[in-house]
Amino acid sequence: MAGSGAPETGGIDASGLNVVVIAGTWHEVITDGLIAGAKRVLDATGATSRVVRVPGSFELPVAARAAFEGGADAVVALGVIIRGGTPHFEFVSSAATDGLTRVALDAGKPVGFGVLTLDDEQQGL
Repeated sequence: MAGSGAPETGGIDASGLNVVVIAGTWHEVITDGLIAGAKRVLDATGATSRVVRVPGSFELPVAARAAFEGGADAVVALGVIIRGGTPHFEFVSSAATDGLTRVALDAGKPVGFGVLTLDDEQQGL
């Protein structure tokens, strides 16, 4: 069943929490959908939130660190990385994943990881 893995948000009270949603600008149609979903959940839980756009997924860890330094209680990191015919995909995916993990551990605060890693169907993968 589609959506059966989605977490339930009913009854969560996040009022008083400052959450920064950080999203890359690549693959705007997909990323805008991710942002809309994150905002919908955050609004439903009463969290205060704002969206910060960065060039791409590679920049998410630096922006997450800056958000925590600016007083954020949590970060939601959103991005889209599509595998093409070069090793660029692996480099960016690894940097985003490792960097966001490090930021969360260093800050001792949660980082929601919403970075999609997809295959480019046109590449025949």
